[in-house]
Amino acid sequence: MLTVLGQRSYAQKFGYIDTEFITSKMPEYKQVQGKIDQMTKQWIQEISSKNEEVAKLEREYKLEELLLTEDLRQQRLSIIRQKDNEARSFQNKIFGAEGELFKFKQAALKPVLDEVSKAVEKVVRQKRLDFLFDKANDGLAMIYTNPVHDYSDYVLEELGLELDPNLVDKATDKSKPVKEN
Repeated sequence: MLTVLGQRSYAQKFGYIDTEFITSKMPEYKQVQGKIDQMTKQWIQEISSKNEEVAKLEREYKLEELLLTEDLRQQRLSIIRQKDNEARSFQNKIFGAEGELFKFKQAALKPVLDEVSKAVEKVVRQKRLDFLFDKANDGLAMIYTNPVHDYSDYVLEELGLELDPNLVDKATDKSKPVKEN
């Protein structure tokens, strides 16, 4: 009976944070978000200006279409298509998946998110958590895992695959946050 009472079972400790809530309380984040909003507004104005130019050219063409020769019609239509393509290309360059806005956000938010990441690592160690999730994203995102609970090597072994000895030591690498927001 004493051995049963003397043994402590090890329970995994889970926790979660809300990075949206955390960053909303950080003055640095608010300042960066203000810069992002300002740049976004400026780019939207540029795109609107380009689209208005295309719309103006189209209106002028429709008014003069009957008076133009076939060559002039084709020339005007070509200019309109070119300006429209330029506007769309510019919009994609700015707001596309790897566009200027994405790059600007990434660079501007990095120092703030690095600060949050350091605080997360400190809290994880202090509270001795094994897993930490972030509820701010769509669904839950795991942002910390204790490498003790990683069974990837066993799965690779079961599949008959070998670890690449040139890779970084997984035990030290996995103690870092899985994802930075």
